[in-house]
Amino acid sequence: MLRIRKLLQQAFAKAPRSAAGVLAGPSKKRRLLLLLLALFHLSGLLSSLDALMSSRTAQGSIAWIVSLNTFPYVAVPAYWIFGRSRFQGYIISRQETDNDLFSKHQLKASGVEQYILHTERERGSLQAVERLAKMPFLTGNQAELLIDGEATFDSIFAGIAAAKDYVLVQFYIVRDDNLGRQLQQLLIEKARQGVAVYFLYDEIGSYRLSHRYTAALVEAGVKVRPFHSTKGPGNRFQLNFRNHRKIVVTDGHFGWLGGLNVGDEYLGTDPRFGAWRDTHLKISGPAVLALQLSFVEDWYWSTENIPALNWQAKAAELGDMPILILPSGPADRFETASLLIQHALHSAKHRIWIASPYFVPDEGTLAALKLAALRGVDVRILIPEKTDNLLVTQAAYAFIGPLLDAGVSIYRYQHGFLHAKSFLVDEQLSAVGTVNLDNRSFRLNFEITALMLDAPLNHQLQQQFLHDFSHSRQMSYSELRARHWWQRAIARGAHLMAPVL
Repeated sequence: MLRIRKLLQQAFAKAPRSAAGVLAGPSKKRRLLLLLLALFHLSGLLSSLDALMSSRTAQGSIAWIVSLNTFPYVAVPAYWIFGRSRFQGYIISRQETDNDLFSKHQLKASGVEQYILHTERERGSLQAVERLAKMPFLTGNQAELLIDGEATFDSIFAGIAAAKDYVLVQFYIVRDDNLGRQLQQLLIEKARQGVAVYFLYDEIGSYRLSHRYTAALVEAGVKVRPFHSTKGPGNRFQLNFRNHRKIVVTDGHFGWLGGLNVGDEYLGTDPRFGAWRDTHLKISGPAVLALQLSFVEDWYWSTENIPALNWQAKAAELGDMPILILPSGPADRFETASLLIQHALHSAKHRIWIASPYFVPDEGTLAALKLAALRGVDVRILIPEKTDNLLVTQAAYAFIGPLLDAGVSIYRYQHGFLHAKSFLVDEQLSAVGTVNLDNRSFRLNFEITALMLDAPLNHQLQQQFLHDFSHSRQMSYSELRARHWWQRAIARGAHLMAPVL
């Protein structure tokens, strides 16, 4: 405060006058400059109070408070663009949709209650996850693992082509390339057939998507909206929140989610990455309604409109798999995605294998990884050798040494780019979704995960992990010791950027 007061006193001190009694030009400029500096420092002080009250980690609060008060000229705009960890307004929006239609009314009247899993032996300690999701495990479902882009988009496109009433499409990245245009033409065709089509995309992830692409959809009758992460006065300059979900739902009976976006590189045609290794999931049954609910909450935030959809639960033709759909994001009361991973690590008895393209875990997840390995759990982390983010690659080296010391096995995938986000726990629980092992997925992105209690599916995912491990190299201490001091320094420097990676 003394510094700000001194700047203001200097700014408004009596300026020298010329012989004509008029303020001299240089003094006017000096006053404006000092006033601007004072405003920056005042903004830094006020912003640091916001950081103190809203940052979710002590380290984040301290880092922002120090930078905002010592160098506010850069830190203030950076904070209001990248620094905030709560998505203002979305909480109220979600409460409105929940209270008006879904969780308390239509879903209860839809027949979902008859599919709630009540067997304590099967649910076990996963009740904590149900409380995070505000949704129980539902039985009567069927799930199919979809490995890589060709199998995934063949399944999605066939599902859209068979839709009779409506199609819900949501992706983080949509490109105006060959694959993107295939999706576009299919949606146009369905809209012209009289099927209601809703198309939601993240405007930051899809910043290259052309107006021509969306205009053709709108002209055909498709309802197209960006997610609007900057909507609302509290988010006007906020570019850090992303809707990273990938969801497709048809007629309320079939749903798809997982790691794949819409672009030719996801089919392995990008020469930069070559083969693209990813995992997606197709589900049918009552759990599709929970997937549909997540889409509608996002659609309502973007449009303040609730589409007329089917909310009648229908069991899958084959299978009786318990599935829980767990949305997560910066509007949650708790850090849902991080707590999900930590809970899985703490509950594992024999093994937990995790695949993620990005590996910058928070302190809670790091501690849970070490503890699981120390108590004898087979903990394996599968990450890519080749990545699309240099900082993330370097930051990972800051964590690897202590994890190896605790007994965690870390594998680097060699056969192209690994983009799958999945994990399995023991012989029963499996998960496929959009969550990466990094702070962005844990605190800044809107994500979604499907949890499945099913031994056969767990075995299928195990076989895929084993196949991926066979195309990977296991990291060792010798590799870390061989790194030069300047490489270790870069890794520690990249580690400091973990809150925004």
